[in-house]
Amino acid sequence: MRQGQSLVMTPQLQQAIKLLQLSNIELAEYVDAEIERNPLLERGEEKDRAEAALELDAPETSSKSDLKLDEGSGLTEARDNLDASNVDVYEADSPSEQGGGPSATLDWSNAGSGGNSRGGADDFDFESMLSEDKTLRGHLEEQLAAAGLDGADHFIAQRLIDETDDSGYMRTDTAEIATMLGTSEDSVLRVLKTCQGFDPAGVMGRDLKECLRLQLEELNRFDPAMDAMLDNLELVARRDMKKLAELCGVDREDLAEMLSELRELNPKPGAAFDADRSPAIAPDVFVRELPNGMFAVELNVDTLPRVLVDRSYYAEVSRVSRTEDEKSFVTECHSSANWLVKSLDQRARTILKVAQEIVRQQDGFFARGVEALRPLNLKTVADAVEMHESTVSRVTSNKYMSTPRGVFELKYFFSAAIPATGGGEAHSAEAVRHRIKALIDGEQAGAVLSDDQIVERLRAHGVDIARRTVAKYRESLKIPSSVERRRILAGSV
Repeated sequence: MRQGQSLVMTPQLQQAIKLLQLSNIELAEYVDAEIERNPLLERGEEKDRAEAALELDAPETSSKSDLKLDEGSGLTEARDNLDASNVDVYEADSPSEQGGGPSATLDWSNAGSGGNSRGGADDFDFESMLSEDKTLRGHLEEQLAAAGLDGADHFIAQRLIDETDDSGYMRTDTAEIATMLGTSEDSVLRVLKTCQGFDPAGVMGRDLKECLRLQLEELNRFDPAMDAMLDNLELVARRDMKKLAELCGVDREDLAEMLSELRELNPKPGAAFDADRSPAIAPDVFVRELPNGMFAVELNVDTLPRVLVDRSYYAEVSRVSRTEDEKSFVTECHSSANWLVKSLDQRARTILKVAQEIVRQQDGFFARGVEALRPLNLKTVADAVEMHESTVSRVTSNKYMSTPRGVFELKYFFSAAIPATGGGEAHSAEAVRHRIKALIDGEQAGAVLSDDQIVERLRAHGVDIARRTVAKYRESLKIPSSVERRRILAGSV
């Protein structure tokens, strides 16, 4: 015989962890499946808020009962209101520190119910998932993940993908996107150029001409004659070959060859993919700017399922239960129902707590835009909210935050950090990338900077960076090597 210790996760703890990583759509489906399985669970009906509302205890008094008996219906209701202390307000551009400002009340009493299109997690069909056709959005996001963009550029690229339609065109004005994200139009155009190199060729063109030009460049068939043809596509449609040949400066034979190449191009590069049938994203958290320049963080009550436990039915069934199996089943259903209510409550609290810390850490982004992103990792947030990194990782996956600058997944607010020389405050990777670009933009024909020289200049400004990292960031910015830049500058003199 041997005595030992081991860590065992109870089914209840496994359920709590599972609920934490579900998106709001998956959570609604999971709750629907639990209601169907457990006869003691019911979804809250719309009724008088004065009767239905039940204030949720503050964190310091949360040891009190989570449930309250409704004498009229015999139904036990999950807590309906979050205490005001769970809605924080942050001052823009303030140092990242604990504490908040004035609070706002957040009500859960009219939480939405969600659909039941796919059943519970146990009924999930992995085989059908694997056989699903890929959407254009999913295909572009896969390439974005491998593109090496981080910080501000990743934010911009994600927004550009969001604005791309099913045909593969990005028709939204780049100046409008720049204004929304609080960055320059040049930065948006630079990231757009990177994204236009994604597969399929021609994707994210802003009009037909740009779409076709991108495909021709991919085939190395774009020249001044073809550029003139793309400028006069209306003549191609009218089959005015004589005038088209004059404008392109080619003879009839070359023109016929050019038209043949044009017909082989795809005017709708996104049509090969399934249309994106995913529902519109419902944010889990709202960030609102207040008149005093501060930011309020609130949960989206419409994504929180309202679950009731029928205690009167439980008492009635318990009285008529005869066999041990019947009594055991009723007790298990009652315990499972109570635990689900507590798990939903804890999930909401955790999401709000993590979202509050993200807003506190990244307040510069909300005030000044994408250029003010700070370096942030899971450990920093986990330490601040006194949770494990794995918990924060689950919370930030498939959870979205609606901000004055748009809707973003929580994980997008995490960016790499570049250490500072002398033990100073770390620099965000995006800020370092902008410094590298600024140094190269200021080069003269006789003073082109090598990667080693860029490293020296950055270290002189307190940035501790390796030459390999400089080369990686330079390549991600589509900036050629110092040898190639020297040739370009010499040719322009």
